[in-house]
Amino acid sequence: MNVLKQHTGWIEVICGSMFSGKTEELIRRMRRAVIARQKTELFKPKIDTRFSEMEVVSHDMQKIPSRPISKPKQILTYALEAQVVGIDEAQFFDKSLVKVCQTLANMGKRVIVAGLDQDYRGVPFEPIPELLAIAEYITKTHAICVICGNPANHTQRTTQQKDKVVVGAGEFYEARCRNCFEPPINIKEKK
Repeated sequence: MNVLKQHTGWIEVICGSMFSGKTEELIRRMRRAVIARQKTELFKPKIDTRFSEMEVVSHDMQKIPSRPISKPKQILTYALEAQVVGIDEAQFFDKSLVKVCQTLANMGKRVIVAGLDQDYRGVPFEPIPELLAIAEYITKTHAICVICGNPANHTQRTTQQKDKVVVGAGEFYEARCRNCFEPPINIKEKK
């Protein structure tokens, strides 16, 4: 009996604190897919214009072309021909990203998602926790604590802004370990 092999898609999640190399790892995986002559499509949130509007850029300035989008459902339109779909800064998208990733994987695509797993308060940052639950592969990255040099798992906001999403880099945030992290006290976040 001949059994037909069917290509199976899957979801890979790269998560961790800021400055931990999430985007760098996403870029590395996307470049390897290009070397393997796979069709790729990379997406980023339209609100993330820190380094470039049309590229995903890591903190060490590695860059790769991407498509800025405002809603996760747009990915389905642009990724039809892609074999490998990358999504950076996933925490800036709403929970509908989970269904989009499931749909893509069910279509036989490799889906690589990078994003913060905790916000500046040390609270799980949706939609990453839900993506972690359904992903086939998970990579947890760590930065270096700027205070003591230990592995850092937290993102310390260094300003008094209370919005949940404040797009920025070193001017607003630094990496901290469990012991050096100082979560804000009695903060009511603005949505």
